Amino acid sequence: MKLKVGLFSFTSDEGCSMIFLELMNNHFSDWEKMIDFRYFKLLKEKNDLRNLDVAFVEGAISTFKEEEKLKEIRKNSKNLVAIGSCAVNGSPSNQRNFFSEDTKNEIRFVLDNFGHRDKVSALNEIVKVDDNVPGCPMDEDKFLEVLNKYLKEFKVV
Repeated sequence: MKLKVGLFSFTSDEGCSMIFLELMNNHFSDWEKMIDFRYFKLLKEKNDLRNLDVAFVEGAISTFKEEEKLKEIRKNSKNLVAIGSCAVNGSPSNQRNFFSEDTKNEIRFVLDNFGHRDKVSALNEIVKVDDNVPGCPMDEDKFLEVLNKYLKEFKVV
């Protein structure tokens, strides 16, 4: 039995995905036996987000399209883990939340044109989050701790 995992990225610099790829350098031979990477655009061409045990999600939610996708991921995942500061608390991707009204009015046409929400949000403002991995980019040790928790919980190890 393998842990069915998805890695998703929203509004961010994708630093957490890069850290994950770096972690694969050291853990791939073990993870290959234990993890079924069902969704990870940086790793595979064909992705499936249905029936995930764990969804690891980086990035804040800035558009209506991202909000809908996050809700779909939550619906299809037994557990959802926010990875990195953008996902955990919205920052630094949420900087425009703190713009003056004048600045917001200056960029309104861009935001409207690309379907942006009025507020950039952390994941837990929209869906239930089961675990958090803080840091920018995410803390590698904490990520491994959370991943190992789920490998044990789903009786993979």
